[in-house]
Amino acid sequence: MNKLTIVALLCCLACNRHIQHSAMANFTIPFEHDNNRTLTYDETIECYEKLAAAYPRQFRLSTVGSTDSGRPLHVAVISGDGEFDPEAIRRSGRRIMMINNGIHPGEPEGIDATVMLFRDYLAKPELFKPVLDKIVIVAIPVYNVDGCLNRGSFSRANQDGPEAYGFRGNARNYDLNRDFVKCDSRNARTFNQIFSTWNPDIFVDNHTSNGADYQYVMTLIATQHNKLEAPLGDFLQETMLPELYGNMAKKGWDMIPYVDTPGETPDSGIVGFCDHGRYSTGYAAMWNTIGFMPETHMLKPFKDRLWSTYAFMEVVMQFTANHADEIGRARAAAFARTREKQTFALDYAMDQKRFDMIEFKGYAAKYKPSEVSGLPRLWYDRSEPFVKQIPYYNHFEPSVTVEKPVAYIIPQAWEHVIERLKINSVAMEVLDKPLEIETETYYIGDFKTRNGWEGHYYQISGRKPGSQGRTQRQKKGRSRVRRERVEAARLGISPVTVV
Repeated sequence: MNKLTIVALLCCLACNRHIQHSAMANFTIPFEHDNNRTLTYDETIECYEKLAAAYPRQFRLSTVGSTDSGRPLHVAVISGDGEFDPEAIRRSGRRIMMINNGIHPGEPEGIDATVMLFRDYLAKPELFKPVLDKIVIVAIPVYNVDGCLNRGSFSRANQDGPEAYGFRGNARNYDLNRDFVKCDSRNARTFNQIFSTWNPDIFVDNHTSNGADYQYVMTLIATQHNKLEAPLGDFLQETMLPELYGNMAKKGWDMIPYVDTPGETPDSGIVGFCDHGRYSTGYAAMWNTIGFMPETHMLKPFKDRLWSTYAFMEVVMQFTANHADEIGRARAAAFARTREKQTFALDYAMDQKRFDMIEFKGYAAKYKPSEVSGLPRLWYDRSEPFVKQIPYYNHFEPSVTVEKPVAYIIPQAWEHVIERLKINSVAMEVLDKPLEIETETYYIGDFKTRNGWEGHYYQISGRKPGSQGRTQRQKKGRSRVRRERVEAARLGISPVTVV
């Protein structure tokens, strides 16, 4: 075989490999042929595997931990320069944006939209270089793997597509968007591990909403700004949200805050969502991470819900790239305040006297006899759209506070608490000898309750916990979390662990 033949063979091999990679990179998904279809779980992972094969330098797909289905969580990462170490990325000054999809698989827009977004950004690196030079994008393709595998067509009453989709609950029928702190599911424990590893600056958790009818396709829950440390909360409220709303409107997708009303219809106003730590954005806030739950409206066609989700993720990515330095400074200032302050809020209450007037595009609310019961039934008349000003109650004040202790003492029997703190990278030390110290114990002075829920006795505190000081002998082997090691924003727990 002469040299010319060898060269020709190598060129053919290279050409074939290029053709194979191009085919992998230029795939389409079922939605692009039938806009009432969404990807199955296996189809979703196959799409990301194709991207990993086509773009080995800029894209990485890995598996982490396990879920209640027995399958792992996948983590997909786009890095323009091929750096995939989170610490190195942070040292470079780039911001990290994390996307979570399929927490409720009956709300699947984010699953399909993120596949297309990743494919489009990787296919045109020169077009998206200004974004990828400033941020690294991390995505969990499907968080509720269990629910995504439990596919059907009848668990989302009145939802306008797709024709088949996953189920809200996971393999244990848990609502994973109530499990981020208690971490009963393997899904949540693995998520905590992924989140603490990447420690994102910005977090997006894609959802679909139900309820009242109105003209918007996209509604938005942002981290409650009063819950964030002031530098970050002010930046979110005064800079980020106005620009996101404006840029979405430019793309043809007007947004409104998540429609939760004090009365029966949105005419009465909208109340802000106080996202406690059991919710994704509430958990993210404990890390001084700005979080968003975009909630598309289930009564709008799946096609519109998907494209508005794509647009929202894109405007968040572009904003994060354009304001990378500002986000970094605001977050650093937030962590500094967390380390320095002595009083922490454990719960918040809405200030009912403070509100802002916002424009709302709705439909006339009317009543007609139910065909089932004959009783009056609320409905919205799309032939009578309106635009009016309504109050938006989005100011919250701390309702329960505690002083930061010198340390938390955790008995060895509380292994589940210790495990969850370790997953969240909280440094602890084990007492190597008995220690007699004065401690303070918090106790519940009064309470209200309701039925058990997901394996827990759900307690609604009736008044602020009391406290009691006493001298105790702490046993060898107990774990101690020192105050100087605690970034309390990460813990999401009250110091009731002292016994």
